[in-house]
Amino acid sequence: MTLLAWCVAWLLDVMIGDPQHWPHPVRWIGNLITVVQRTVRRHCHSERALRIGGGVMWLVVVGVTWAVAWGALTAARLIHPWLGGLVEVWMIFTVLAGRCLANAARDVERPLRAGDLAASREKLSWIVGRDTSQLAPQQINRAVVETVAENTVDGIIAPLFFLMLGGAPLAMAYKAVNTLDSMVGYKHEKYRAIGMVSARLDDLANFLPARLSWLLLSAAAFLCRNDGARALRIGWRDRYNHSSPNCAWAEAPVAGALGIRLGGPNDYFGERVEKPWIGDAQREITVNDIPQTIRLMWVASTLALALFMLTRWLVVGMA
Repeated sequence: MTLLAWCVAWLLDVMIGDPQHWPHPVRWIGNLITVVQRTVRRHCHSERALRIGGGVMWLVVVGVTWAVAWGALTAARLIHPWLGGLVEVWMIFTVLAGRCLANAARDVERPLRAGDLAASREKLSWIVGRDTSQLAPQQINRAVVETVAENTVDGIIAPLFFLMLGGAPLAMAYKAVNTLDSMVGYKHEKYRAIGMVSARLDDLANFLPARLSWLLLSAAAFLCRNDGARALRIGWRDRYNHSSPNCAWAEAPVAGALGIRLGGPNDYFGERVEKPWIGDAQREITVNDIPQTIRLMWVASTLALALFMLTRWLVVGMA
């Protein structure tokens, strides 16, 4: 049932994504993080204590998430194999974010094409951390392309990678790691100490998936008739042109495939952050690069699913 469950969950994500009012474990994980963070802050006040407390928070949140997922899946399988299959499909479906990512990008693209810059900036502010209030159309396009490229890793490729390694419970645990980083893994004053462990372990969790994304997105560029050779070359050349050890591994091949330049200076929380450029500006970035990046995301993600399913099948077959 396992590989079939992967396919069914994948198709559900492609077709319907995450309906807004459906129950979703990421919301539950977020609530758990809020409760544990409040407890840590109540008892830890120095920077050193907050770092230790942040490590304990990471262990609690990730450990509870894995244990609950494993327990629920085991119990469902004991009741009936088909129930176990349904629970497995649901868990895998909830850790994938391809449709949500594509929809979020399209939500920015539509008003931008219609000339409604204010609406496009507002929609963009929902999915990026930078200040969007003064962005020009070209900067909006760049932000969306970067977001889709970067989140192809932690929204699809990495969950599938951990699904291959440890099944649905480990994929759920990865989602907890990623949610912790999203909520507390910031470098500014409020979260620098308590979120240090979460930020660094998220980088570690995404280390291999990010590097695989360079190859997968380059292969997707070949299949989509973009410049696959340049995607490979720019992906390797500019792989470290980011403050994160992982982000440029996905952004650089997309920049190479499309012949555009990503990165550069941006405003975060009222502060100007200088970033290196990624890629070569062979042409100006346009709104048409958004759907092209979404297409690269879907093709690369499909290749990841096929690769990880084949690997799992081979490993199980040799066991």
